[in-house]
Amino acid sequence: MKSLLSTMALLLGVASLSACTAKEVSVHDPVMAKEGDTYYVFSTGPGITFYSSTNMKDWKLEGPVFKAPPTWAKRAAPTFDGHIWAPDVQFHNGKYYLYYSVSGFGKNTSGIGVTVNKTLNPRSPDYRWVDQGMVLQSVPARDDWNAIDPNIVEDGKGGAWMSFGSFWSGLKLVKLNAAWTGLAEPQEWHAIASRTANADVPAGVEAGPGEIEAPFIFKKNGYYYLFASFGLCCRKGDSTYHVVIGRSTSVTGPYVDKKGVDMMKGGGSLLIAGDKDWKGLGHNSAYTMDGKDYLVLHAYETADNYLQKLKIMEMKWDADGWPTVDQADLNKYRSTQLPAK
Repeated sequence: MKSLLSTMALLLGVASLSACTAKEVSVHDPVMAKEGDTYYVFSTGPGITFYSSTNMKDWKLEGPVFKAPPTWAKRAAPTFDGHIWAPDVQFHNGKYYLYYSVSGFGKNTSGIGVTVNKTLNPRSPDYRWVDQGMVLQSVPARDDWNAIDPNIVEDGKGGAWMSFGSFWSGLKLVKLNAAWTGLAEPQEWHAIASRTANADVPAGVEAGPGEIEAPFIFKKNGYYYLFASFGLCCRKGDSTYHVVIGRSTSVTGPYVDKKGVDMMKGGGSLLIAGDKDWKGLGHNSAYTMDGKDYLVLHAYETADNYLQKLKIMEMKWDADGWPTVDQADLNKYRSTQLPAK
């Protein structure tokens, strides 16, 4: 009996060790889509990194979206090195649209592009990404905004809008054409959020102190909810990234927080911030899937040298119609990257 108990303890110890050392999905700026019974997560990385899962927990690395760099990337961002930022995935007219950014880090030498596919399943005979080129470009000393971090939202009237932006004068919204591959003409622009005291700052080469980026607009119960990331990312334990939110009954705003403060005047109610276990929470997306609402974001784990990790948290709603998440879910949700076969 003693021998049996020792063997069982050893096996349990090995299982426990394996669970502790299982590799989690390491991503920045995750977005998610579902096709059939499979979920897909796309994230910042060389060529755009993406994963698939049938349960939202165990993920298979599917490789980059782009096998070769977009042909226009070097024109928009001369320092482009194959690293593509902040994708957004949308389903429209029977196809998947994947928006993405190229940029010089800390500069608004940036461009947003879009590539299209009939399916997200890389094993389908229909799988083929066809790049549609650049949608929007920002140029230093010409533009007071940064063409990165795109997100698309429909207005319920047949129109589609792209929110985007990082630092500078803040977050913008521009109407897309009917094909979703360029800007509508005549152009229609709106400023939707800013942390700059004077939103009409002159165009400059440097970002300035306005720590705001990563807009994501989610429709729910008659409101458009604007999520944004305030603070600084990518600084390990010194990261101050956190998610704030405002809402509007119109896609073009104004977006106000719980106190009624316009997000163009620095408003934004806290949704979730870091704690002792997790730092740098942010660059979120939000979805309704399988009858539930989810917040998808990245967070840096203190115990793992601040490695960025995927977090998927159920989003609920308070009596006043504002989203809430449970801070404890940061530790409860643990992804697993399945070993390559």
